[in-house]
Amino acid sequence: MIHGVGTDICKIPRIAQALARHGERFAQKILGPQEMAVYRARAAGHPTRGVRYVATRFAAKEALSKALGIGLRAPMTWPAAQLLNADNGKPEFVCGGALLQYLEQNRLTVQVSVSDEEDYAVAFAIVEQASE
Repeated sequence: MIHGVGTDICKIPRIAQALARHGERFAQKILGPQEMAVYRARAAGHPTRGVRYVATRFAAKEALSKALGIGLRAPMTWPAAQLLNADNGKPEFVCGGALLQYLEQNRLTVQVSVSDEEDYAVAFAIVEQASE
């Protein structure tokens, strides 16, 4: 059964400005440890790829918070929900800490899709609740 859906669109130049102003501190606020490693590798190769990576993760986490119906407050924190890629490239949330416990206790699973194009990053999340 669908528990909730969420979507978010993010202006990539806004993320670029935040990164320019605050440097890696901004990325560390949004990204979890595994995401930070990917961000650093992408940004080292081509800075624009790093910015787009942060923007898609920002949008995905906003979409997830909306789909959960709790917003960006505990247990939904930026770094607790890492958007990583499965071996086949499919984006998937890997959650930890209190957020993972919340999902397990409420029998919730998440499907997510992200995309970016020039000035925008967009994400769509569906949270499903398993039957008892």
